[in-house]
Amino acid sequence: MNKLNLSKILISAFVFSLGCISCQTKVNYIPIDNNPIQFVDPTIGSGGHGHVFIGASVPFGAVQLGPNNITMEWDWCSGYHHSDTTIIGFSHTHLSGTGIGDLGDILMMPVTSVNDYSIENLSAKTRLSGFSHKTEKAQASYYSVHLNKYNIDVELTASERVGFQKYNYKQKGNSQVIIDLERGIGWDKLDKAELIKLDDYSIAGYRFSKGWSKDQRIYFVTKFSKRIKDFKQVGENAQYTVLSFEGNGELMLKTAISPVSIEGAINNLTTEIPEWDFEEVVANANTKWNKELNKIQVKTASQKDLKIFYTACYHSMIAPSLFNDSNKDYRGTDKKVYKDVDFNNYSVFSLWDTYRAAHPLFTITQSDRVSDMINSMLKIYEQQGKLPVWHLMGSETNTMVGYSAVPVVVDACLKGIKGIDYELAYEAVKTTATGDFEPGVKEMMTLGYIPADAMHESVASALEYAISDWAIGQLAKRLDKEDDAIYFAKRAEAYRNYFDSSDKFMKGKMKDGSWRTPFDPYSAQHRVNDYCEGNAWQYLWLVPQNPEGLIELFGGDKPFISKLDSLFSISSELEEGASNDITGLIGQYAHGNEPSHHTTYLYAYAGEQYKTADKVRYIMNELYSDKIDGLCGNEDCGQMSAWYIMSSMGMYPVNPSNGAYVFGSPLFNEVTINLPGNKSFKILAKNNSDKNIYIQSVSLNGKEYTKSFITHKDIVKGGTLVFKMGSTPNTNFGKANQDRPQSIVY
Repeated sequence: MNKLNLSKILISAFVFSLGCISCQTKVNYIPIDNNPIQFVDPTIGSGGHGHVFIGASVPFGAVQLGPNNITMEWDWCSGYHHSDTTIIGFSHTHLSGTGIGDLGDILMMPVTSVNDYSIENLSAKTRLSGFSHKTEKAQASYYSVHLNKYNIDVELTASERVGFQKYNYKQKGNSQVIIDLERGIGWDKLDKAELIKLDDYSIAGYRFSKGWSKDQRIYFVTKFSKRIKDFKQVGENAQYTVLSFEGNGELMLKTAISPVSIEGAINNLTTEIPEWDFEEVVANANTKWNKELNKIQVKTASQKDLKIFYTACYHSMIAPSLFNDSNKDYRGTDKKVYKDVDFNNYSVFSLWDTYRAAHPLFTITQSDRVSDMINSMLKIYEQQGKLPVWHLMGSETNTMVGYSAVPVVVDACLKGIKGIDYELAYEAVKTTATGDFEPGVKEMMTLGYIPADAMHESVASALEYAISDWAIGQLAKRLDKEDDAIYFAKRAEAYRNYFDSSDKFMKGKMKDGSWRTPFDPYSAQHRVNDYCEGNAWQYLWLVPQNPEGLIELFGGDKPFISKLDSLFSISSELEEGASNDITGLIGQYAHGNEPSHHTTYLYAYAGEQYKTADKVRYIMNELYSDKIDGLCGNEDCGQMSAWYIMSSMGMYPVNPSNGAYVFGSPLFNEVTINLPGNKSFKILAKNNSDKNIYIQSVSLNGKEYTKSFITHKDIVKGGTLVFKMGSTPNTNFGKANQDRPQSIVY
């Protein structure tokens, strides 16, 4: 055999071997077919402490139509928990993932054979029915269940402001529906209500309630597919109304809600669902969900990961929710009705949670809605004198510490979101941060810190204020307000006043300048101590606006890394009586509560980005699942899911208003973010697997990229980001100072 022929054989053998390797490594991706809604499982998080909503809705819709259980303990904040097997009715408003219960408005229950029209007989305890999860079907846009007691099949779907129900009565005789305006969820208590019969096929009314939302007002109209045979009301304030219909079989009903008036509800009904085609409404809702879910397309061979990811996307789009009519009329925080409005008004702003990742995610996937959300907040500012803290259905609940609307507003402005008055936005953030609104602000402005003996949760409040103050300083700088920029930059450094260099913890500082004693970093008595739903271990790292400054306080990279390592390795035991929100523990890292969400990404600021990888992969694989208890803590209106969405793409907004995303460990081999203007941003993870979790190198649009973060500007331009992954850390990736994440990126 001559050398030429031998060379040909060797080349052929090499090519053949490459082909075999290619066959062996080819990934059989599960096809999505532009129908990601098929992977959404709303029951994920309906057990454990997830507190998620179960029922039918559309993205960011005003209506969340779903079942309510009889039990109303803490894990029933959404009105439903998977451990329960009773249903008392189907209400049109729900919260998803909150730690406090409210809403549950306009509760309807199909029943049979109501002859005793007494309050006791019509009460939830008496009328409830058992059901089996085997007969239950929960999808993003559709819910169905069989009520055992009455032998009735129930189906639900919805548009933005209309809930559509279909009952199939299988018993002999007539059909009945109980309208319950008395009962709400959690703290909700009826204040005033009225229900009237408009005509032979329609009823209308209103329900005013007090609870977590201090003054909630909802108007409604319901149209039935059958003539109302009998109309009976029981109790004051129209607590209960029983409607009777001739015969059994199918009964359909459409209920439109409005924050403004009955007339507004009627217009919402005729605008959104004028006909009786239930299947068409389901199909329309599916189309709306698919449109939003398709904004991020992932490729994977894991059915489990697809379910977790797209369910997380679904959960991230239940709130904020529309709080206006189809003609855009809305009721403000001042309870006045505003007409001739040029934006969609939103409510349900769980800002202490969602400012961290959900709202930054929206600037990528919901840029068309972000301006409406910001304008809603600015109108709230004009109506109540400050930006929202935790806004619910036209009421300020003032729940949680900080003025967390500030980084959301600033982030949108600095990213150049159109349709926002930036000067008004600046006025709103500055006034909120300097007015006499939030506890401890006066002390911050005069002393530079909040004395622990002046108020509870002083450390948590001050650290949250500093995050927002940093954002205000950056917006002031952008708008050429130099004096304000300097002032707020100084206030953003307030975290330094709480750092005790002797043991390297953030501590409560007393009026005389001494530290609170005795000190226990494991203490979780947040109501009488210095932290909010956490302890000193978790709050030590709450400086996302300036991790470099925190590293400096530690004395450099090595002691910072050493302390951060210990966070994940020390005992997970908590003090007796610890907050229910301290869950999802890895050592003392608590993924079940939001102040910890950025912490795993801090390694990159000290030049050891690779240490983030194993931790975020563990969290994604172990603390999120496709099971009923698949969330390790409260969903909190999308924040728990937003962490997963961002992290699974390989990045996270540590500083939620500086326009940068720190790299972690991409879960999916390929992600496509579909952007406005027919642009897309692709994220490819080469050689990715459960073992190959470490970034070896990165390229952006075909060029070597050495930084361990990427900017929002680069993403929205469109392009391709490629991670090359490996099973062992590349300790040099992102190690150089110029390649580390920075506080100021814009």
